[in-house]
Amino acid sequence: MKKTAIILGATGLTGSIILQKLIEDDRYDSIKLFSRSKIEGLPSIVTQFTGNLLKLDEFKGDFTANEVYCCIGTTAKKTPDKTLYKQIDYGIPVAAATLSKQNNIPSFLVISAMGANKNSKVFYNKTKGEMEHDVLQQNIKNTFILRPSLIGGERKERRLLEKMGLAIFQVIEPLFIGKLKQYKIINAESIAQAMINLANSTSHAEVIITSNNIKQISINN
Repeated sequence: MKKTAIILGATGLTGSIILQKLIEDDRYDSIKLFSRSKIEGLPSIVTQFTGNLLKLDEFKGDFTANEVYCCIGTTAKKTPDKTLYKQIDYGIPVAAATLSKQNNIPSFLVISAMGANKNSKVFYNKTKGEMEHDVLQQNIKNTFILRPSLIGGERKERRLLEKMGLAIFQVIEPLFIGKLKQYKIINAESIAQAMINLANSTSHAEVIITSNNIKQISINN
């Protein structure tokens, strides 16, 4: 029996790659997108639900699937208001996990970030850590939290500082050996493939996937 997948954040870098991969994957015959705006030109297997994701519970009746790919995230530049930032980076993933539990969706995959720690004094790390904690509190059978380092790939919007950071990292990456491997740039393509591999495999016991392990999982089809 073919599967249904939900994607949150399909307009972003990693989410858009997941969307394209699932469209081409014959294990799926239905893909549901939940977003603020519609994506044009998608095939009939994709159903789009548009609206305010900060009120995700309003979509409860349509929020049914075999697995959820949560790729929601913002930046301090795009969302300088910390209250709104937390509503997005914490609130939406936790609401999605809550709906997944209520609707008996057995697999939930979410992108977090390296350094996530609910006890951190750094707002960004603390927000991600709190999100992870409360997602795990839902006790969804197959929960996977991915903690990538800097994400490489071509984004639609320009992020000058991020591009500068990636360029610097590319120069010093050869020095990243041993425990430093987890700080290497991880391509969005690898993150997307790793999430799909995790959703379709029972061989990975890890709940929290560090950046260096994301790469390995992405090549284990």
